[in-house]
Amino acid sequence: MSQVIVAGVGMTKFCKPGQQEPYRVMAATAIKIALADAGIDATKIQQAFGAYIYGDSTCAQHAFYDVIQSGIPVVNVNNNCSSGSTALFLARQAVLSGEIECALAFGFEEMQPGALGSGWDDRESPFDRAKPVLEKFNAPDGPLALQAFGAAGRHYMDLYGAEADIFAKVSAKSRSHAVHNPYSMFTKPLTYQDVLNDKVIYDGYMTRLMACPPTCGAAATIVCSEAFAARNGITNGVKILAQAMATDTEKSWQDPIYAAGKGMTEIAAQKVYNMAGISPEDIDVIELHDCFTTNEVISYEGLGLCPEGGAAEFIDKGDNTYGGKFVIGPSGGLMSKGHPIGATGLAQCTELTWHLRGQAGARQVEGARLALQHNVGLGGAVVVTLYGK
Repeated sequence: MSQVIVAGVGMTKFCKPGQQEPYRVMAATAIKIALADAGIDATKIQQAFGAYIYGDSTCAQHAFYDVIQSGIPVVNVNNNCSSGSTALFLARQAVLSGEIECALAFGFEEMQPGALGSGWDDRESPFDRAKPVLEKFNAPDGPLALQAFGAAGRHYMDLYGAEADIFAKVSAKSRSHAVHNPYSMFTKPLTYQDVLNDKVIYDGYMTRLMACPPTCGAAATIVCSEAFAARNGITNGVKILAQAMATDTEKSWQDPIYAAGKGMTEIAAQKVYNMAGISPEDIDVIELHDCFTTNEVISYEGLGLCPEGGAAEFIDKGDNTYGGKFVIGPSGGLMSKGHPIGATGLAQCTELTWHLRGQAGARQVEGARLALQHNVGLGGAVVVTLYGK
């Protein structure tokens, strides 16, 4: 089967709520950067998939129209925090189908300060299914995401005798990477003691610096067929070698670690490894969904990067950073770069594309040939994507 090519990528610098341009401006900027990166005109795009979760329907059209109004299909995508990767999943499928040769996936978000909330209190929430498992494991009250990832971290500590300092060490590692990323929102170095000593926000152990901030920004990816790339002189493309999406199983409502996405991660990752004929040890660089550092730790194991209960040793040996087995979150991750929800998956794609091209500057993972992306949305969906030079 022919491979789909990442022909062009682009993103804006992420920022705090209140400092952003309008979403259509940020999105149009990211799309134009991706087009210039691919070296093609907007008229070449045959379908577009726009991701966001905060906004009216057809916001994707409103943003795309600032680039071109060419009459093509534009699909609005909302899959919670995996929305950007879901847009990429759909764009890749469109090209693989043979229906089209060039598609655009883009994402954007204008977020508000504070914890995530729902605007639909007059109907059932898709998160109602998770409430019994959170209550069973005595999760304190709080916003849903904080409850889910806080309970998962607490359960992990109880299961494996881990201490909260593992989550703090992950935060400090992520910030040490972000120092070299001009697109990151936070670039001030941290120690893990700084993280542990910060304001506690949940269950006596989770501090503010273990949680990613509300963020605004946009990112875009253009994908195409190999034949399209050849005809249009696209020579610096990166291949999508394998990609899989997974959703919840019944185990998600029995175990808080699985409610936070571990089961979906295991399913999607295994599909990708099988499709590509690789093992996790073959991967060089990874961008994963560290919305809370508890989720980064859980995802190490869900992605098969270390054994069950082995995250503390994995972290202490430095196998999640430069000089170790993998470089995880070279961008600084969601923790430091930021998490404008619709843009996140496409910003991950952008970062990994830069590494495989050798264009990541001071944070370049030398000799990177295989890159893995992991993006989680509660409720739920996980998209795992493998890229190759």
